[in-house]
Amino acid sequence: MPSRRKFLSSAFACATLAPRSLHALLENFPSTYSDPSRAASDEDFWTEIARSFHVDRNWLYFNNGGVSATGHPAFLAHSQTREYVQGVPSQRLWHELRPKREAVRKALAEHWGIDSEELALVRNTSEGLQICQMGLDFQTGDEVITTTQDYPRMLTAWKQRERRDGIVLKQVKVPIPCSNPQAVVDAYEKAITPKTRLLMICHMINLTGQILPVARVCEMARKHGVQVMVDGAHGFAHFPFKMSDLGADYYATSLHKWLAAPIGTGLLWMKKEHISKVWPLLAANEGQDLDIRKFEETGTSPIGGILAVMQALDLHKKIGDERKAARLRWLRDRWIAGLEDLPGFKLLTNLEPEHSCGIATFSIEGMGCTKLHKYLIRNRIVISPILHPEMEGVRVSPSIYSTAKEVDRFVKRIRYAAKHGLD
Repeated sequence: MPSRRKFLSSAFACATLAPRSLHALLENFPSTYSDPSRAASDEDFWTEIARSFHVDRNWLYFNNGGVSATGHPAFLAHSQTREYVQGVPSQRLWHELRPKREAVRKALAEHWGIDSEELALVRNTSEGLQICQMGLDFQTGDEVITTTQDYPRMLTAWKQRERRDGIVLKQVKVPIPCSNPQAVVDAYEKAITPKTRLLMICHMINLTGQILPVARVCEMARKHGVQVMVDGAHGFAHFPFKMSDLGADYYATSLHKWLAAPIGTGLLWMKKEHISKVWPLLAANEGQDLDIRKFEETGTSPIGGILAVMQALDLHKKIGDERKAARLRWLRDRWIAGLEDLPGFKLLTNLEPEHSCGIATFSIEGMGCTKLHKYLIRNRIVISPILHPEMEGVRVSPSIYSTAKEVDRFVKRIRYAAKHGLD
């Protein structure tokens, strides 16, 4: 068992955990590539990044919109923390390691431009959003507006409040693909009435990768005195933005998607003025009413994943928000270019930078997404089938550890299926 000093010096320092070649690469990267578009296509660099992720290269994993693999520095830090805690569990878990959550909170807040006292460390987007969905005081007849394309679990939460408290859930439609941001703002505004209390909006729709005009919707909502809650599951650490620029009231996300942090890590942000008005899912005492940490009162729980967020964030920062987004778009554009000439190919995502980043969804006439999904799994390719009343397709979401060769293998397999069938 490692000593406390040895453990802390290794588990919380990304430089000592990353492979030496990766560390040197990252240190030189910012000065080498100031132009994100130039960096995006440097396969030598991104191949080194790919080697720092624990993934089975016998598979093509293109469902990072669901959950990502964890980079080596964060993976090792997480593993070492779990091992270290076992030595003297209560002492090390509660007294030595739990206070280190504050460094994670501050680092995330600083990078995304918010007050650390407005940020709670939770397990995932669903937990963060449902803290707000279940914790806000609504009266019978109060209205909540969202879209028909929201994540099913969030819609389920609102429908439970309809049954329990008599609120009214209203859903507006978003064009597929969407090319006019103002149309989204107008759809929300048209649905507002004097009874509207809250708008919920996806930063990026999980079905198609469509980025929605969150800042514009928030600006409009403020004029009507209506709060805005943002489902940030796919926006956070995916493309550049500052939370402070959105103008939202609440924002929740998972860190195990685009930040590539350990599974079971997420955050909830809300304006400080709202903290006292939201009841936590698990009870907190009255003295915590003004403290964002009341939303973290879940009893004894693992600490390793949260602490390892520091290593994931360090990798993200060294790569750079702009360069990361450029790489994700480059990978997306590569597989689309390889498929778009197929008969019956239809893209359900607007590829303009304002509207999307690394996620895109497509369909091919005559290929049902469920059957295509099963075919791809048989060939060790993981994507996400999309079945929705308004669309059907296949969602493809590579990440920074995906390579050009893997994208080309994916294209080759789809083209083979288009020519020879799925049987």
